[in-house]
Amino acid sequence: MRFFGLILVVALFAGCGYRPAAQVTQSVLGENVFIDVTINVQDPKNSVLIKDALKEAMIGRLGRNVVSKEQAQTQLYGTLGSVGFSATMYDQDGYVTAYKARVSLTIVTVFETGERETVRASGEYDFTIEANSVISDARRFEAIKNASVDALDEYIAAISIRGMRHGKHDQ
Repeated sequence: MRFFGLILVVALFAGCGYRPAAQVTQSVLGENVFIDVTINVQDPKNSVLIKDALKEAMIGRLGRNVVSKEQAQTQLYGTLGSVGFSATMYDQDGYVTAYKARVSLTIVTVFETGERETVRASGEYDFTIEANSVISDARRFEAIKNASVDALDEYIAAISIRGMRHGKHDQ
């Protein structure tokens, strides 16, 4: 019975034209990608975190090669828009026990054809701290990185939609 259920699920996905995002983005971005993130003078540490998160997303999630500008089929230029923290939960004494980190990014994609597309993406990450304490640098950087990964998921979705719209998902 499970075998038939599995066959049914596979047939549904195959029948509806499902393609994984990594496969669609491969046809849009190509195999080799160059990544550059503008370093924000007021927040250089966070800019470096964004660059690392972008590289991780390209390599780990999409299986792309991060290469030099000359070897790249596609170039990505990221800019950190803003980073913010807001309290989301308090204990019975009024101390903050949870925060939400918010990150906004602008990623300009330059395709092999020379065409450019700008995607503005934002991400969030919720985390807790001990009551009556401050956010440590390690927790702050971890939260920013995770919120950046969330924003990059939004970017990946936008690029996948572009691939579906332009018919590049069948290649």
